[in-house]
Amino acid sequence: MPLYVYEIVLPDGSGGEQFEVLQKMSEDALTKHPETGKPVRRVFAEPNAPRAWTDTQGAAKITDKNLAAKGFTKYVKTGNGSYEKTAGDGPKKIQRK
Repeated sequence: MPLYVYEIVLPDGSGGEQFEVLQKMSEDALTKHPETGKPVRRVFAEPNAPRAWTDTQGAAKITDKNLAAKGFTKYVKTGNGSYEKTAGDGPKKIQRK
């Protein structure tokens, strides 16, 4: 379930205290604070996504050794139209004709 951020709407229309609520996406947005009954509005906030994927982990997934273990072949361009294999099965060199 998504975590939504709401803020209390002050009498002058500006935003007041913010709070978070776990709600289903299919549920309507709150219009009143669940405890105080004051008017509220949903505000945009950055997504609260788990940080399970980092750049370091991404780089580790595409190492030559890992690609070969997963059955991929990787070629690196070495010259004008020529490529050398760095991982996996296949010809050692590919040359454009």
